[in-house]
Amino acid sequence: MERALGGIVAGVDEAGRGPWAGPVVAAAVILEIASLPEGLIQGLDDSKRLSAKRRVALFEALNGHSRVGVGSAEVDEIDSINILQATMRAMARAVAALGVVPDAAVIDGNHAPDLPCPAHCLIGGDRRGLSVAAASIVAKVTRDRWMVDLARRYPGYGWERNAGYGTAEHRDSLRRLGVTPYHRKSFAPIRNILCSQ
Repeated sequence: MERALGGIVAGVDEAGRGPWAGPVVAAAVILEIASLPEGLIQGLDDSKRLSAKRRVALFEALNGHSRVGVGSAEVDEIDSINILQATMRAMARAVAALGVVPDAAVIDGNHAPDLPCPAHCLIGGDRRGLSVAAASIVAKVTRDRWMVDLARRYPGYGWERNAGYGTAEHRDSLRRLGVTPYHRKSFAPIRNILCSQ
């Protein structure tokens, strides 16, 4: 995909559209394709298809072979403009954080943010383009680490394990402990809890 477009190509993907808590995080990655080790080329894949340990190993291996930008949208933005628009903002911030304007960006999915370069949407891009796969890994590892940090501040919800997703553990903890400032109040499960109080 990167070679077909030519020039400097950034892959863009996000992590955290579905959770009940925490930010949505996007990453933009420009790979140095010519210098990528074979193991990295073979290993890059959709982050959801990799174990947590493998994701972290690939995340670390990208050092020295890529330029990375990370952007996020916090819970208040998600609640005020909706998760799709917040995701688009996070992606635009990730591309801006690269420090260079790429010649093109490949976006995983069917919606593109407003970018200073041509954007190409590619459904399943994290399985079809190396830079998009790299972006999916960076976004997922970064967000998971942020959720571990939040779990230390708000213990009991299991965010270090569930990353804010609506697991049974998370649901039970909400009943016992209530809603935190990091819960997405526009999401139906959280909104329903607040309306019943």
